[in-house]
Amino acid sequence: MDEVEFDDFYAASYARVVSQVHAMIGSRDEAEECVQEAFARAWAHRRKLQSAEHPEAWVRTTAYRLAVSRWRRVVRGRRPADRALAAPVTAPAPDERRVALMTALARLPEDQRRALVLHHLADLPVAEVAREVGAPEGTVKARLSRGRTALAALLAEVGDGGLTEGASRA
Repeated sequence: MDEVEFDDFYAASYARVVSQVHAMIGSRDEAEECVQEAFARAWAHRRKLQSAEHPEAWVRTTAYRLAVSRWRRVVRGRRPADRALAAPVTAPAPDERRVALMTALARLPEDQRRALVLHHLADLPVAEVAREVGAPEGTVKARLSRGRTALAALLAEVGDGGLTEGASRA
């Protein structure tokens, strides 16, 4: 993958992957940082990525793993001090439907949330979700079913019953 191909890949994938990782981990800032790091690693491994069947999945998985690693460091109390001193990042206010969806997703078990995001937001088929999360297809189907049921109940609590139909568009 040469520089132009990589730039095109980055431009086509960045926003989508950030949105998906954000939905999985719940923090947009953290998602952006992890995706940026994942793309930096992708650049270093671009020859391997060129032969990869799904380079976007490689970046998304790398970003998710980076987020998990960062979370573990935070839990252990080893978060770098300079992050706390950084200037706050301002972003446009999200719409109410997106906030309701993100809030409801955050209340789901991690496995269900990840399966729902990969299947509905990343538009991956069940087989690809299973491959990416390392679980059998039947397990992924069960997580999707249980996750959709729980998500619908959580969204009904918010009083936005129409959101469940648009969840795949978020």
